[in-house]
Amino acid sequence: MLESYVTPILMSYVNRYIKNLKPSDLQLSLWGGDVVLSKLELKLDVLEQELKLPFSFLSGHIHELRIHVPWTKLGSEPVVITINTMECILKLKDGVQEDHESSGSSSTNRSTTECAKSSVKPRRIQQTAPSDPDLPPGYVQSLIRRVVNNVNIVINNLILKYVEDDIVLSVNITSAECYTVDEFWDRAFMDISANDLVLRKVINFSDCTVCLDKRNASGKIEFYQDPLLYKCSFRTRLHFTYDNLNSKMPSVIKIHTLVESLKLSITDQQLPMFIRIMQLGIALYYGELGNFKEGENEDLVCHTKDILGNSSGIEDETGSDMQYSTQYINQEPYMHQDDDQQQGWVSWAWSFVPAIVSYDDGEDDYTGTEGGTTLHQQKSQALKDPIVSIGFYCTKATVTFKLTEMQPESSYYSPQKVKSKEVILWEQEGTTVEALMMGEPFFDCQIGFVGCQAMCLKGIMGIKDFEENMNRSDAEACFFSCGENLSTKGMTYLTNSLFDYRSPENNGIRAEFILDAAHHKETYSEIAGMQRFGAFYMDYLYTMESTSGKVSGNQQDFSSSKSEDLVNVQEMSTKSLIVGPLNLRLDSSAVHRIMKMIVCAVEHEYEPYNKPKPDIVEGNRTMPNSEEIASLEEYIPTRLTSFTILKCTITISMAEFNLLGHLLPIIMGQKSSSGLLNAGSFQPLRPLPAIRILMDKINLEHSVPMYAEQLVQTVSSLSQPSDNLLHYCYAHCYLKIFGFQAGLTSLDIRGSYCLPTPIIPSFSTAIYGKLLKFPKYWTKRSHVPLTECIFELPNLTVQATRAQTLLLQTIYQSWSHHVGNVSSAVVNEVLVNEVFQTSGMTNPAAEVSLYVFDGTLGLVDYSCVFMCSAHLQGPDK
Repeated sequence: MLESYVTPILMSYVNRYIKNLKPSDLQLSLWGGDVVLSKLELKLDVLEQELKLPFSFLSGHIHELRIHVPWTKLGSEPVVITINTMECILKLKDGVQEDHESSGSSSTNRSTTECAKSSVKPRRIQQTAPSDPDLPPGYVQSLIRRVVNNVNIVINNLILKYVEDDIVLSVNITSAECYTVDEFWDRAFMDISANDLVLRKVINFSDCTVCLDKRNASGKIEFYQDPLLYKCSFRTRLHFTYDNLNSKMPSVIKIHTLVESLKLSITDQQLPMFIRIMQLGIALYYGELGNFKEGENEDLVCHTKDILGNSSGIEDETGSDMQYSTQYINQEPYMHQDDDQQQGWVSWAWSFVPAIVSYDDGEDDYTGTEGGTTLHQQKSQALKDPIVSIGFYCTKATVTFKLTEMQPESSYYSPQKVKSKEVILWEQEGTTVEALMMGEPFFDCQIGFVGCQAMCLKGIMGIKDFEENMNRSDAEACFFSCGENLSTKGMTYLTNSLFDYRSPENNGIRAEFILDAAHHKETYSEIAGMQRFGAFYMDYLYTMESTSGKVSGNQQDFSSSKSEDLVNVQEMSTKSLIVGPLNLRLDSSAVHRIMKMIVCAVEHEYEPYNKPKPDIVEGNRTMPNSEEIASLEEYIPTRLTSFTILKCTITISMAEFNLLGHLLPIIMGQKSSSGLLNAGSFQPLRPLPAIRILMDKINLEHSVPMYAEQLVQTVSSLSQPSDNLLHYCYAHCYLKIFGFQAGLTSLDIRGSYCLPTPIIPSFSTAIYGKLLKFPKYWTKRSHVPLTECIFELPNLTVQATRAQTLLLQTIYQSWSHHVGNVSSAVVNEVLVNEVFQTSGMTNPAAEVSLYVFDGTLGLVDYSCVFMCSAHLQGPDK
């Protein structure tokens, strides 16, 4: 009896994605308990149709598929699906933008309700296809649910490849296994019960290797680079919480991944390709691939980031149109999109959350529900967005940058070999990436890590500056450090994750989430972020709130709202970035390694994914009415960004060697006429003079309107716009520096710095500036300034002796002039002793006090008004 129910479920999924299967043979094999299928071809068109990615599958096949069904122990042992060697090759779709532009033109004339309906339909197909057979009530249905909840999936040798231009990105996972676990995260046969409405699963990934290589014009890889990631293992925990036994979809979904050790390696040839892959991810993230129609702009793309969670089909189309359906003129083509035009990869991924965790979500339409009320309640429940928490945690991560060179071979027919040399190492501890979302009204992303440092390794382009013959310590090789050690900080980066034994889920308690913007800002403050991490903390928050009630607390208001009430929704986007106490030391080795990385990064000729549109200003623009102007005056959504650095120390050492003079042509990609330098002619300088800069705090605030072009179009069409509307037509930037001071110090032979001699005592300053957005709309308004700047400097004092001034000049010339070996040319012990040991001399000082600085930069002229007083004092004779 059970065979007649379980077999069609397995057959429907296998037959849907695999070509040339005979259902009769498959059914007979399933009844026997084991199925072995070899050399299977995937239905690529079905995968592309359902995934709706901007990629096309070049090939996809499975070497062997095994299905084991324990018919005699179906209630206590799991069904095991094993895939041995699965390989898929993808590429970016050709002409993706043209296809989307042509298909999207019909959606511009739809009403909000019609767009909502069109977006629901594909979503329902995704959740119900393939159609499950009618399930019997009672015990059998409960047993089948237990079977589906405990299916084990094993994939051995998973190979994914992506090709674009000369880039070949491949991911190889030796083994991946997904199975159900108990409350202690141990393998078990579990089911949802009335006492425990929770389902837990674990996915273990073993030996994940990521390679990034370059192919030639014929499509072949001439030589293979070092893997980006080599044999990395990690595990993922999934936690689903249901409201009741009859819930079709979890109300809370947690997916957390932990990596103990992550070792990345990037060569100079891989760096441009790696940046290209990052640009592709950003383009997918913002929805820039194929989502542009005539006249679209960057600001709409940026808005895609602010509406990441599109769970219900109704929200997919109405959410982006709620705030500005009447405020901006002629903007329907910007806001109304067909469902085939997804607003980015994250929106696509979100739309599949219910389909992944729900196996019978489509029964509402086919099981003959009695009464329209019950059917409506079930559909309303299906449309309710779950709370989704996604987390990535890494105990220790390292990134190594390498320089490569071709190694000659003795034989002509021997293949070319690449020799790599490690030059920079980045170490990071306690990394956390968390995202919390609930449909479209709420999205939050937090990123942080406990500590990090960067070190110079080995030699660079002939200079053996950190090898054994230079007798330099490992501490001197570290040129950047920030935060704390994980051993002293503890496991705070895992707080409230599924890997934290103190989390509510690991103690049988249902977790509570903060979905209110005000409460969120109070809880996740700057102090709280630094207490948890210490080195870096970022919090990005996007919310939609209704003027009649907060949407983030009740997302069903969207589906029940009328079109005329949609303008009552207010959007908010805030980003807060905080960097803990950091120490940056810029010496010859660090500067030239950083410069080399920059040169390698920009050495590529890839076409941009999104080409800028030409500036076209419409001659006739419709004037907004009074209601639209009043709505704009009341609220304009803005993106706010705050960046803060606490306790910053920067040390700029004298250039010990002629690195710039000899190596700058090589760094810039030119051939060196002098060849490799002789390391024996360079000796480290001790004591090594340096300039040390200290800052107690740096704060940068930036604000820009969400829909800048639409806003500027509307405001520039007004004859006399208010000061408030003009204010929001600018991008504003406010920089504040507290406790800035500078002095001279020196590095002794033991590797420690002496106390700095002050040159610039502590002072604070602030700079404010604003830039007009889209000046093309303001060409007829000459009285509207393009930029404005205000500089505040209450007091500034600079003091230095003649010896200190000479040493400052020497440090500057060591970086800007080719002067040979510094130790023999300029610096001598007498000068150093006079700077750092002489006392009792009155320093000649220059004191400048700036009370007001107000500069306005227009199209042609620039005016500057300031007041200053200077006092010069000579030394006592």
